Amino acid sequence: MAETPHTAAGETSESTEHASSGLPQFDTSQWPGQIVWFVIIFAILLFLMRAVFVPRIGGAIEGRAAKISGDIAQARLLKTKAEEEAAVAAAETAQARAASQKVALEARARAQDELAASLAAQEVKLAEATNAAEARITAARDKAMGNVRGIAAETAQAIVEKLTGLPASAAEVAAATPSA
Repeated sequence: MAETPHTAAGETSESTEHASSGLPQFDTSQWPGQIVWFVIIFAILLFLMRAVFVPRIGGAIEGRAAKISGDIAQARLLKTKAEEEAAVAAAETAQARAASQKVALEARARAQDELAASLAAQEVKLAEATNAAEARITAARDKAMGNVRGIAAETAQAIVEKLTGLPASAAEVAAATPSA
């Protein structure tokens, strides 16, 4: 299907007409009216900017700047107060630390004194208990040594009787056992 040159040319002229009628900013015959409206709108916007928007923005900026400077001044004041309170707290802490160290040293000294006294009392009790135990041991040894002579005599009699078959006399046993 080949197009005829007549149809193609007719379509081209129609599209050109639509283009010039569709874009009025390119139509030079309408420029004077567009320029007038542009100047009117520009003047209105310029008036609104100068009279309304710029003062509000300027006032907001000035108000914000005043608030920021006020906040900074208040922060500096609070910082100064905080530093003063920190210095006071540090001094109080140092005093409390010194007092607690003094109390701890006094308590340690008292505890050492009490411990020394307790150790001395325990040493006295231990010495008494040791002396009493030594006395009991000496008495038990003396008693045991006294019994040893009798046990030795009985053992000697039993051995003689077992070996010889005859009982030993008390004089013979006394002569055979050592004297204490």
